[in-house]
Amino acid sequence: MTNVPDVRDTTEQYYDSQDADGFYSTIWGGEDLHIGVYEGTTDIREASDAIVDRLIATLPALTAQSRILDIGSGYGGSMRRVVSKFGCHATCLNLSEIQNETNRRKTREAGLADLITVRQGAFESIPEPDGSFDIVWSQDAILHSDQRAEVLREVWRVLKSNGLFVYTDPCEADDVPDGVLQPVYDRLQLSSLASFRFYREAAIEIGFALERQDDLTGHLRTHYSRVWRELNSRYDELREIGVSSQYLDQMLVGLDNWVRAADAGYLAWGIHLLRKPT
Repeated sequence: MTNVPDVRDTTEQYYDSQDADGFYSTIWGGEDLHIGVYEGTTDIREASDAIVDRLIATLPALTAQSRILDIGSGYGGSMRRVVSKFGCHATCLNLSEIQNETNRRKTREAGLADLITVRQGAFESIPEPDGSFDIVWSQDAILHSDQRAEVLREVWRVLKSNGLFVYTDPCEADDVPDGVLQPVYDRLQLSSLASFRFYREAAIEIGFALERQDDLTGHLRTHYSRVWRELNSRYDELREIGVSSQYLDQMLVGLDNWVRAADAGYLAWGIHLLRKPT
């Protein structure tokens, strides 16, 4: 019997690698790893902040009493931005301990350590009690799971009644020919992507009410194109901090494959908002 590596181990090893950490911390400035919204800017950092603000705008007014869980939180920039604005309490759940240590350090430096908790763990088995959070949040992380329906069930479990799940996730279009996305999967060692249809159907089957799905796919194409250009222009800088040329060369090819797939209409991306009814 062939031993198949656990996708969580593969993901953790990837993001804990010196190559990945050097790339993401440099290109995104050690704040985020997510896709941005490019309205009036070509700057990755500004676009990354803009999508956080767009997600906030989908939610009811947050207060100091609001409790938020960010699953797949990366370097934690989103929760630092949210908590700085509203003074609420946030928990960051993330597999990579290298990213978590960066998150903890930046959170201390921002004076937010009393309001943000950083935990290592997987979102298929969230280490939090039932009904703990008003909001669950995620940006471009669930694609790494091979149990996406289980992620939704775990989110349902930890949400309070009438709680909301707001998230983005790179998806395939609802109708994609077989085999055409393998070059896209290869960049992050994936075996599949979800789709808007999958998220609609899986969420409703669990019991969620679908509040909205905002199609922002054009920004996905812009984002990967912008990251490709940034990587290409800063290639030597990344080599100097120890990122291998093999990793960078493969990343350039992988990013280009995502742009090509977006141009072909094979990808989708946007904001999903689900509510756990009372």
